[in-house]
Amino acid sequence: MNPRGEAAEALAATFVESRGLRIVARNYRCRHGELDLVARDGDTLVFIEVRRRSGNAFGGAAASINAAKREKLLKTAHHYLAGLAAAPACRFDAVLLSGEPPRIDWLLNVIEE
Repeated sequence: MNPRGEAAEALAATFVESRGLRIVARNYRCRHGELDLVARDGDTLVFIEVRRRSGNAFGGAAASINAAKREKLLKTAHHYLAGLAAAPACRFDAVLLSGEPPRIDWLLNVIEE
């Protein structure tokens, strides 16, 4: 990962931790793809996609989570869950960073399964 991506994920992790989530995994990889952050929000397991864009050209950070990306995230999350003794309640969030200094937007439940 490039330094800019690492910095974005670190900033996103700090942001969600400051709102009470606990990071349990970073950069989980399997043959289907990668989960940027996996966190606990109480009893809920949260898969967090981190996106950073310098501006809003081409729809900005939110628009970059297209159907193909959502499908990869779902498959990767299923792979992650297969390694657990029991599957908890889950949700998919996105932390979007845009501009400089970055503005942070936290979107909950960006993927409905």
